[in-house]
Amino acid sequence: MMKLIAILNVIAWAGFWAFGYLALTAGTESGSQGVIAAVLAALGAAIGFWAYFQLVRHSEATGYAKPANRAKPTFEDADLNGGNA
Repeated sequence: MMKLIAILNVIAWAGFWAFGYLALTAGTESGSQGVIAAVLAALGAAIGFWAYFQLVRHSEATGYAKPANRAKPTFEDADLNGGNA
C-alpha cells in the first residue's frame, strides 16, 4: 500500500508543478483555462501533502525513520491541564 501512496505522491507533485506552470503562464484572454489549471495545481498540492505525510507517518511507525523530536509533558503541564498530560 505504501508503494501505491509513494507513486501517488510523485504523480500529484508532478501535476502540481505542471498545472501550476500552466496557471502562471496562461494569458489574460484565456481566463477560464488559468482558473482550471490553478484548481488542478491546488488539488495536486493537497494530494501531494497528504501522501507525503502518510509516508512520513508510516516510516516513523515502522522504525525506518527516527521519530521527530517532541517535548515531553512536564509536571507543571499536567497541573495546567487538569491532571491529564
